[in-house]
Amino acid sequence: GAAMAEARPLRLLALHGYRQSARRLRQRTGALRKALRGRAELVAIDAPHRLPAGAEDDPDGDDPPRGWWFSEPGTFEAGEAAAAPAGLEESLSAVAAALAEHGPFDGLLGFSQGAALAAMVCALRARGDPRFPVAFAVLVAAFASRAPAHGHFYREPIALPTLHVVGDTDAVIAAPLSRELAQCFVEPVILTHPGGHFIPAAAAQKKAYLEFLERFCPGQGQ
Repeated sequence: GAAMAEARPLRLLALHGYRQSARRLRQRTGALRKALRGRAELVAIDAPHRLPAGAEDDPDGDDPPRGWWFSEPGTFEAGEAAAAPAGLEESLSAVAAALAEHGPFDGLLGFSQGAALAAMVCALRARGDPRFPVAFAVLVAAFASRAPAHGHFYREPIALPTLHVVGDTDAVIAAPLSRELAQCFVEPVILTHPGGHFIPAAAAQKKAYLEFLERFCPGQGQ
């Protein structure tokens, strides 16, 4: 009845890309937040690791740039099979803390390295890890970590609903990497767009986001 119409917006914990920050993610998701207004809100957090000076790839940046984990000391390459990746445990703890302190959250939204982290959180959640009470994730320009130490995240199909957003012309995380990660999930929804390394929010994508999020509207069997 009327109560249903007044359902609160979904809340998504948002995880930024490598060399970005919560503030940068907020700046770059204006169109997305407008598209989701009334249906879902994004709450962005900073990754725990500050990057060494000079790693900033954004000349107008005044944030210290941040990252979720490193493939070599102080650097990160998505394609690298890092022998000794560092920093992931602190980031998983930071996500768990944010879910506990700023929650409740319904799901996750991640971009690039933040989406790779969100996929790992999905794997832990699907295995019953109580630190991560989320029901779904939206993964934009995601990839599977190549580090052998991270292989356990992908060994069994991840039974958590996910929307995978793949840019056909993404020059940072090539589309095949995002598609490969999607295959690690039980029932992935794949949304392709013609653009590059960004979070798209044009009409076609807005429709796809809302259709996916509709499955998780609070108050309807939750």
